[in-house]
Amino acid sequence: MTLLVLGRSGQLAQALAGPDTVCAGRETLDLADPADLDARLDALCDRVAPRAVVNAAAFTDVDGAEAEPPALAALNTLAPGAAARVAARRDLPFVHISTDYVFDGTGAAAWTPDAPTGALSAYGRSKLAGEAAVRAAGGRAAILRASWVFAAAHGNFVTTMLRLGATRPTLHVVADQIGGPVWASDLAHACRRVADTLSHRPETAGLYHYAGLPSLSRADFARAIMAEAGRDCTIEDIATADYPTPAERPLNARLDCTATWDTFGLDPPDWRIGLAQVVREERDRHDA
Repeated sequence: MTLLVLGRSGQLAQALAGPDTVCAGRETLDLADPADLDARLDALCDRVAPRAVVNAAAFTDVDGAEAEPPALAALNTLAPGAAARVAARRDLPFVHISTDYVFDGTGAAAWTPDAPTGALSAYGRSKLAGEAAVRAAGGRAAILRASWVFAAAHGNFVTTMLRLGATRPTLHVVADQIGGPVWASDLAHACRRVADTLSHRPETAGLYHYAGLPSLSRADFARAIMAEAGRDCTIEDIATADYPTPAERPLNARLDCTATWDTFGLDPPDWRIGLAQVVREERDRHDA
């Protein structure tokens, strides 16, 4: 039976792609257009007859979101709610991806799923509203908050560091933002496991976290990237306050994933394995 993935070109959607998957991109289903979205999603489910739905689509331009373009609310809030409602009516397992940006980043303890939220940015607030819309729909829905997702051939922290490190002797990277990087392939595996579990254990619906181990700073992650790629690029630590951006980022992005590992029988992912694979893919891509 088919897994329906909302989204086609993003990191997670491409990691989920396979012979048993239908990835619905904008040309198939424009989630940025809220008009009659429930009905269009229903029609898509009629055509695909999926066994489960994963929402991998999102507006992810964190700084661009500060202008609050119409696509922000459409993709991050309205579309998840519509998809969750359709899945609930059809009794389909539904997996929705959220983010560590729903937290204010204070303290040093890992955030548990039930910890108070306090999004600092328009992006974080839109994702938090999307979570609420999914919960309101009921049904067999699981929300996975993930942090620092990376993959080859996409714009993310890893590929940016590789690109900049190829031509610059020194990079200044923030050292006070701490989190657990996630390889998109690991997140895809988790989505499939969660969807499969929801199909026979609907009581596992709820809110969960998914992050890689070990946690580290952005600057230390950059050093690991340079070391893996064999780049002679020095990383110099700076504070977030010294690198102002339109959107405020949470400093503490540590996520407590205990409930995820226990409920779905998943092992904590080691981001170093994914990093090595991404560096190999990027090297092959540029050498081709």
